[in-house]
Amino acid sequence: MFVEFVANHKSLADDGDAGKHAVTSMTRTTKDIGKSTPDNKQEYWDRREYWDRRAKECSAHAIAAGYPEQFIALINLRPEWTILDMGCGGGILSLPLALRVRSVTAVDFSPNMLEIVQRRCRESGIDNVRTLNASWKDDWKSVGIGVHDIAIASRSLVGDEPKMLIKKLDAVAKHAVYIATAVGTGPFDKPLFESSGRKLNPNHDYIFYYDLLYEMGIRANVAFCKENHENSWSSIEEALDGHRWMFHDMTVVEEDRVRAYLRENLKKTGSRFVLSYRRIYYWAVMWWTKDQ
Repeated sequence: MFVEFVANHKSLADDGDAGKHAVTSMTRTTKDIGKSTPDNKQEYWDRREYWDRRAKECSAHAIAAGYPEQFIALINLRPEWTILDMGCGGGILSLPLALRVRSVTAVDFSPNMLEIVQRRCRESGIDNVRTLNASWKDDWKSVGIGVHDIAIASRSLVGDEPKMLIKKLDAVAKHAVYIATAVGTGPFDKPLFESSGRKLNPNHDYIFYYDLLYEMGIRANVAFCKENHENSWSSIEEALDGHRWMFHDMTVVEEDRVRAYLRENLKKTGSRFVLSYRRIYYWAVMWWTKDQ
C-alpha cells in the first residue's frame, strides 16, 4: 500500500504524516487540460444504466485493491462527525466510515448501487448509513441531502460543469471537502483499448481539477492512492469480458481486435492467463478545510 502526500496548507490529516512536501509546479490551466473525452463520451459515464450494470463489479474491485483504507487514512476522523458520500457507489467508503463517525449519508443515482449499500449494511449490522437516490444535477436542498461535517466525492465528480459541482459539494460541508479523481488515464489500459482501433482521449485528470480549485481560490492538499489492476483470468474470454466496461457499444470487429490483442499478450501460467505487463494506476485525493 502506498500513499504519497503533497500539502499546501494545514489539513485534517495528521500534521506529522511522512512524505509531505510542497507543490512546486502546477502551471497548466483549466483552459489547456482535459478538453477531450474518450470515444465512450462523457455522457455515457453519466448514465444510470451503466453504473447499475457495474455496481457489484466496481465495489468488489475497489475493496480488493485497498483503495478505501488509503483514502480514509487521509482523514483525521472524529466520532461526532456526519459525512456525505456523494456518488457513493456500492459503499466502499460509506461502510468503513460509518464505523468511525456518527452517521453517513450515502448518495448515488444508481438504484443498484444503493441496494448493494443497504445489503452490506444489513450484513454488517450497520444502522447509521442513510441512502439517498439523487444526482449531481438535482436540487440538493429539495432532495434532503443536508449539511455535513465532511463532504466526499470519491471518483464520482462527473459532469459538464465541474466548478458548479465543486461549489455544491463545498456548500454542504462544515469542516472539509475531499474529492478523488484519476491520474492520467486512470484504470484504462491504453494499449489494450487502442488495440480496438479507437484512440483513447482521457477525461479530465487530477491536474485539471487541481488547477480549477486554485482558480477558485482553494489551496488544496493532494495525495495519491495506488492500485494494482487485475492481471490474470481463467480464460481469454473472461479477460475480454473483464474489459468491456472500457467500451461503449463495442462492435464485433473491435471485439475481435481486442481478443487478438489478448491472445498475443496473455501468457498461460498454470491454470491462469496472465498479462505480460503489470498494470498500476493512481487516484489523486484532493482536500481542503473550510477554515483556510
